Amino acid sequence: MINMNEETFYEGGPAKGDLIINLLAGLTILGLPFTFAAIVRAFWLRYKISNKRITIDGGWFGKNKTQVSFNNIEEIRSIPRGFGSYGDMVLILNDGSKVEMKSLPIFREKQKFIEKNMIKRSQTLNINDVKGFATKS
Repeated sequence: MINMNEETFYEGGPAKGDLIINLLAGLTILGLPFTFAAIVRAFWLRYKISNKRITIDGGWFGKNKTQVSFNNIEEIRSIPRGFGSYGDMVLILNDGSKVEMKSLPIFREKQKFIEKNMIKRSQTLNINDVKGFATKS
């Protein structure tokens, strides 16, 4: 359910350059696994980045759904691909688990947006205001 205060920053699929480069690599036998993976990503992978959360719909036939709140992200790591036109991003969560975002178009802009919202969320949470068992160690 989407909150009325939630504004979408990006909604879409992976970069088209990823599919094009991997289709060209598919002309060789060694590039076929990468081509197949790029085709699956192009058909069924969708990202939605809002000011409150990140939603990733992916997997075979798009059946897997992952949502990450900015409060749960501890660190972001990214690497450019496709001559810098798109990149891969890994979100490291507070519990140590990792969420991968592959072939994200204009990933540097999205990384800055996520980092800005992470800082904003962490500043609004004051640990002294928390009552009961909901404490962060």
